[in-house]
Amino acid sequence: MAEIVDFVNRGAATITPAVMDKLVRSLPQWKLEFTQIYEPLFPHLGAQLDFLANAIEDFAEGAYKELPYVAIAQACFALIYAHKKVGIIPDAVLNLGRADDSSVVRAVLIQNEKSFTIYAAAQNIEWSKITTQP
Repeated sequence: MAEIVDFVNRGAATITPAVMDKLVRSLPQWKLEFTQIYEPLFPHLGAQLDFLANAIEDFAEGAYKELPYVAIAQACFALIYAHKKVGIIPDAVLNLGRADDSSVVRAVLIQNEKSFTIYAAAQNIEWSKITTQP
């Protein structure tokens, strides 16, 4: 997992306000896409992506300003990574295609668990339903 954490941190360092603005404009479509994810090995991935998308939207709109910039940058990177169909493991690979997406998303959630737990509570979301599990 340490390599994935390093990968996420390097990716988050490339997120600029312009990148986030572009991502926020794409979020409605991406959120629809994320609801279509059905991966029995990674049953929480869709909900985790939706959670991160909502956190980014709330941050960008100024509705919730308590998340650290690094958490938002990492969340942006995770969504961009998951949206791409070709990653470390292409999404088309049966039973493994979303393993890398899940690892990236979980690295973001684990590194920022305290902040995201507080955000979830503020949004009346049960953190245990988001989980840091695959």
